[in-house]
Amino acid sequence: MATIRPFCCIRPNEEVADRVAALPYDVYNRQEAKAEVEREPLSFLKIDRAETNFDDSVDTYAPEVYEKAREILQQEIAEGIYIKDEDSAYYIYELIMNGRSQTGLVACASVYDYVNNVIKKHENTREDKEIDRITHVDTCSAQTGPIFLAYRSEQVINEIVDKAKENAPLYDFKAVDGIVHKVWKISESTDVETIRKAFEKMDHIYIADGHHRAASAVKVGLKRRQENPEHNGKEEYNFFLSVLFPHDQLMIMDYNRTVKDLNGLSEDEFLWKVKENFLVETCPHTVRPQKKGTFGMYLSGQWYTLTAKEELFEDKDAVGCLDVSILQDYLLEPVLGIGDPRTDERIDFIGGIRGLGELEKRADTDMKVSFSMYPTSITELFEVADNNRLMPPKSTWFEPKLRSGLFIHEI
Repeated sequence: MATIRPFCCIRPNEEVADRVAALPYDVYNRQEAKAEVEREPLSFLKIDRAETNFDDSVDTYAPEVYEKAREILQQEIAEGIYIKDEDSAYYIYELIMNGRSQTGLVACASVYDYVNNVIKKHENTREDKEIDRITHVDTCSAQTGPIFLAYRSEQVINEIVDKAKENAPLYDFKAVDGIVHKVWKISESTDVETIRKAFEKMDHIYIADGHHRAASAVKVGLKRRQENPEHNGKEEYNFFLSVLFPHDQLMIMDYNRTVKDLNGLSEDEFLWKVKENFLVETCPHTVRPQKKGTFGMYLSGQWYTLTAKEELFEDKDAVGCLDVSILQDYLLEPVLGIGDPRTDERIDFIGGIRGLGELEKRADTDMKVSFSMYPTSITELFEVADNNRLMPPKSTWFEPKLRSGLFIHEI
């Protein structure tokens, strides 16, 4: 049983929502974040990445940086840049990219469901990456970046969402990157109760993206539970901000690889070793794989199509039969010597949003060989999570990215 509940949202004034909405904090380095805040002074990045308010001599993780985030948030609430809805509601969040729409439900998921594995994970998290968001959430007493969750599509929820979208949206704007964002509110008590009960019937919800944000929100909740002698389980810190998408609305893009060298092999030796497990064909154009078990490879100005031999998939579990596992287990590790892709500095990962041209550029400059992937499917993600397994690193790339600052959950 999944607990997905409505909440009293802090959100931007309709007049400035398009200026406030910002890409997630972790897609920028410090200088990029500072440049974005200079371009748009109302950008939520000045709260999400409050070091942008300081000289570069101030450490990104200094206590005064997090205190500044809290100060700006409270100041902008007082100024009316952000407003507090007084009623508990769900929100609909639609994103349109290149004419393709995906619509999710903004709500709060349960810390208990995360701990008890009702909310399924498919990635490990790193403590060093969690500490920053733990401190940010705890200092601000607010969750500012929604967790991207997925669930198996449910008709009764779809019907309520479709009905609500017939009304005028709260927000409707196109961001500078061309992605359209629309938001509606669901506050009618019957609809709210129907949605809540529909989620209660679900055995599992899945983290699609945002494992570190989820882990951080949960750890703050558990910390506050220990600190509160009057804890009863109903406090806001027991829930974390999420956007939940039905599985049939989601698109996972390819997450491609590029490697610095051929592990001491000549190109002929390398190709000979690759042919032990893959059928190799030269191709006169870029290769974007069209089916599972196929890969593109770019080496010295030439594209190749690699097709994994059928026996590579025999007797494999949910993780072993993923394309990212096949490439790692039968090419990257045995041929190129990439033992642990999480730590090996000879490999880099390129999100599909960057295009195949980026693979060529990297292989022609600072790297040597690039691989284009067929995207992992949402069904594969569910299967791995249902088996309580973890995917290899950099298995999924979701687009479009959820904006921060449109929805804030105060704890």
